[in-house]
Amino acid sequence: MSKDFLIGCNGRGAQDSSIENPISLEEVSIDEQFRLVKETGVFDYFDRIPLRGDIDEYRAAIEKYDLPIATVSWFYRLGQDEALLSDNLLIAKEFGAKMHNIMIFTHHADGHAVTNDEIIDSYLNTYDEAMKLGVEPAFELHVNMWSEDFRRVTPVAQAVQARGVPFNYTLDYSHVNFKIDNPEEQDISGIREDVESGQLILDPFEAGNLCDEWLELGIVRWLQVRAAVPNGPKNIWSVQQPGVPVAGMPTLPDDAEPVTGRGIMYPFTKPAPGEWHSPWHAYKLEPTKEVVRKVLRYHKADPEKQLDYITTEMINLPDYGHNAKYSLIGQNAAIAQFVRDTWDEIEAET
Repeated sequence: MSKDFLIGCNGRGAQDSSIENPISLEEVSIDEQFRLVKETGVFDYFDRIPLRGDIDEYRAAIEKYDLPIATVSWFYRLGQDEALLSDNLLIAKEFGAKMHNIMIFTHHADGHAVTNDEIIDSYLNTYDEAMKLGVEPAFELHVNMWSEDFRRVTPVAQAVQARGVPFNYTLDYSHVNFKIDNPEEQDISGIREDVESGQLILDPFEAGNLCDEWLELGIVRWLQVRAAVPNGPKNIWSVQQPGVPVAGMPTLPDDAEPVTGRGIMYPFTKPAPGEWHSPWHAYKLEPTKEVVRKVLRYHKADPEKQLDYITTEMINLPDYGHNAKYSLIGQNAAIAQFVRDTWDEIEAET
């Protein structure tokens, strides 16, 4: 297979989970994570930001398994995490990672909802800082972040492009797919009225959908693939407790009610009895697969070949796979193989 992109696995998905050993927030060793990803035989690299205290373990695993870190990801709150972002860019450079995926929380450290102008300024400042280090930034589509209101992405991207700077976008369409036919989730994004009126098209099979809009802007540099389905079932096996911090999620106040995990992940291959909490139907995965097809077809036709990275994102957090009992690394490997097979089919098309 000839391709201009690399396929990686998010480190949060490197668990050999099972009925006896459910998906856990407590992760296996870094060495074991690399071993699991390498032994699938379908990944080109490992996607994870090494924490400062773990750098030696990461270096040893990279060498032992001949599996580089090509991309890194983290989340930041404006007005609070600028120094952390700068340090993570340095870590990315130290490990030879070429792109840093950046998630910006919806709310600033002082409590206000960040504005488009603040996102634009953050992107431009980060771009200047990162490019000096040989690392490209990419801003991600993600729940709990500014981009959860999908209508904000295009104007932000166009404003950056108008400054003569490329807007690098990480497309994780699972955060759109699970809101299809889901009024509760559309309300969280503030998009329900626009969806119901037809002004905003979420379904990747319909004309004028967001996936096509973003591809035509020429901004998609990184595709993250997580299986998620319209109005997907909540993760009833995972409940976030008040006062307990969870990566990438707002910490619930001590007096809040516990929150059941959102339905942003659906098994890509059929779970065995007892491995998952809900009925499973293969046809529901078509929106996930269609986004992969669209991105790869666009890439084939793109003379600039802007798509550099694809990562599989079946992960262990509460809104995703926490406490499920299927093989998490097996699900990621199945998606990676689907990407490879789909690319082969598209390359063969006349």
